[in-house]
Amino acid sequence: MKKMNNKVLALLFFAVCGLLSAQEETADEAVMVETDSTSNTKKIKLDGIAAVIGDYVILDSDIEKTLIDLKSQGASTQDITKCSLLGKLMEDRLYAHQAVQDSLLVSDDQVNAQSDRQIQQLVAQVGSMAKVLKFYNKTDIESFRAELFEIYKLRMLSENMQGKIVEEIEVTPEEVRQFFKKIPEDQRPVFGAELEIAQIVKQPEAPEAEKQKVIDRLNQIRQDVQDNDASFNVKAILYSQDPGSKSKGGFYTMTRETGFVKEFKDVAFSLQEGEISEPFDTDFGYHIIYIEKIR
Repeated sequence: MKKMNNKVLALLFFAVCGLLSAQEETADEAVMVETDSTSNTKKIKLDGIAAVIGDYVILDSDIEKTLIDLKSQGASTQDITKCSLLGKLMEDRLYAHQAVQDSLLVSDDQVNAQSDRQIQQLVAQVGSMAKVLKFYNKTDIESFRAELFEIYKLRMLSENMQGKIVEEIEVTPEEVRQFFKKIPEDQRPVFGAELEIAQIVKQPEAPEAEKQKVIDRLNQIRQDVQDNDASFNVKAILYSQDPGSKSKGGFYTMTRETGFVKEFKDVAFSLQEGEISEPFDTDFGYHIIYIEKIR
């Protein structure tokens, strides 16, 4: 099946690449016409269809978006052509199309969970949802979620199909040796020296008096925020020892699927908006949580 799919993909790929220049020449037929007061006609190309794979349409703008995404991720685009990007987009959609044909489907819940995790990561990186929407040129979170949903659904379908293709393939040690020997000697990867070590690690146990000092300090901070309207964010910047949130005033966004320890999530989801928890401990230390917003 894999060889057959590759042949179909190659035929489609070369056909479209060969038509790119022809598409540009005939683009005037798919334009928006604007007429000004002097009756001059101006033709502007809005977009074009680069390829169609089953129910999936690849637009010229999709190729440009992919190139922009690569640049934003810091990848080198010097040797990347539009034809190679189009080939990758076509390959992904070909896998996704075949996955639908073979009923290797993904549920909407799975896709939404993946989209939510991505949004949480983006918000954590830039600081707010508004900045994320501005960066991706979106006016509201609903349209952004809808676009992420389509992206991740296609990606998950493609991955399912690729996994199905290779799941029964076995690679023998001899095949690995032959593959390695085909690599030119000056291009073979270099592996550093390996050492075997043994160590004994003992974590010191803090005395109860020191633990109580930490709890008392957290209670003082909690009381200052509640009684004197002190800023929880400023307190976190000054006193928190959490490297992941200290610089952001202790800010995190989380759902039930976020990778926090159970004790932390149990306390967080037991609070109402505007509440501050009592001091509690986990394997990572002692904490207090302030619920800023519930969405």
